[in-house]
Amino acid sequence: MRVFLTGASSGIGAALARHYAAQEVTLGLAARRQDRLVALAAELPGSHACYPLDVADAAALQAAAADFIARHGCPDIVIANAGVSAGTLGEDAGDLPALRRILDTNLIGMAQTLQPFVAAMKARGSGRLAGITSVAGIRGLPGAGAYSASKAAGIAWLEALRVELRGSGVRVVTIAPGYIATPMTAVNRYPMPFLMPADTAARRFARAIERGTSYTVIPWQMGVAAKLLRLLPDPLFDALFARAGRKPRGLDL
Repeated sequence: MRVFLTGASSGIGAALARHYAAQEVTLGLAARRQDRLVALAAELPGSHACYPLDVADAAALQAAAADFIARHGCPDIVIANAGVSAGTLGEDAGDLPALRRILDTNLIGMAQTLQPFVAAMKARGSGRLAGITSVAGIRGLPGAGAYSASKAAGIAWLEALRVELRGSGVRVVTIAPGYIATPMTAVNRYPMPFLMPADTAARRFARAIERGTSYTVIPWQMGVAAKLLRLLPDPLFDALFARAGRKPRGLDL
């Protein structure tokens, strides 16, 4: 089996890489931080391709996809996992660059990761295209408008792609994690219910991808919470979340 994975150098991406490598899977590992990417590849069993790149760079992703297909064949699974997060305020013009960076990575980067593999998968008549979104995309969270917007847009984009590829043999999988113990969540200064270790999350993500599940929230408890959030009337949502904890602003993106 062949898997191409972005955001592989840390957090969920590194946990997914370790999970698949233990199954003797050939990996294409992409991430911005070359040193961490190379160090990860060195610790994994087997031989894997490394692609130091930023998912906001469409040309780099096109080149990586073409190289991986030429060397190893069309992947069975592509996982658009790369993501960034930072606290933002809609009223602050200084946060607009962070909004653009978060959208470029979490939304445009997801599309630019999956698109280069679609034609090859359709020609073969099989494959999995998976996007890692977030329960933060269910409602607009105060102090994290950019992140919530990027994840909500990612959920909608993946849903559209799923319908577009219906009948092709290519399955599109949307995974919306709750709180996973990674460097991204380590900076949060508020309670994180149902916090899940990254290796446990990776195993559950892989199972959902293998099944071809169209949409799933992991852990399931956050799925229940997400459904309740959807049902909350706006006045009640506003009152409950006006004082909710917020992600620190000004993080390095």
